[in-house]
Amino acid sequence: MDIPVVAAWLLTSVFLLLTYPCLSRLSRLDYVRLGSGVRQLDLAGLLMTLAMLAMVSPVGAPIPMAGWQALFTLTAAWFVAAAVRDRSAQGVCRRCDLHHGIAALAMLYMLLAMPHTDGGHGVWPNMITDEPSTGMAWPVVAALGAAYFAFDSVQSGMRGLRLLGRARDTLPPGFTSRTVCRVVMGLGMAVMFVAGL
Repeated sequence: MDIPVVAAWLLTSVFLLLTYPCLSRLSRLDYVRLGSGVRQLDLAGLLMTLAMLAMVSPVGAPIPMAGWQALFTLTAAWFVAAAVRDRSAQGVCRRCDLHHGIAALAMLYMLLAMPHTDGGHGVWPNMITDEPSTGMAWPVVAALGAAYFAFDSVQSGMRGLRLLGRARDTLPPGFTSRTVCRVVMGLGMAVMFVAGL
């Protein structure tokens, strides 16, 4: 995949900036009152942000490919199982769990399907290369991923704006931050999938 270095640095700074609201929510929100399910959603958001940061960074990645694959396999299994069992009593909607399960599977797909320049699977996930490469394996999956995350990003942004306009006082703590992160991450994922086609 050929992402220009300038674009890679821009994406790196966007994902690096997204770590702040994720860490801020995790350090200041009252998860005893909000529910442990909300904390798990926030942890998954931070994991996705760090993985995207590692993939687009021109400097390289701090965690080997197998580590990322294991993390996203476990994350996908957790959130798909959570969507099946319904955690609404913990303050989490089934749709949110399902979205995080899909996002984890999408990250796992990116790690498995991204082109590798060393004739095989490299140890470090990095989508920025100096060599021309082909797109991701199974491009239909990449196209579906791009469409899903672009749609989810727009829908989440519109829903967030609508709720902020109507019921600002009744929204749970961290709602705005969580919505902004979801919108930006969705756009980032869509861009990465399009770049991989």
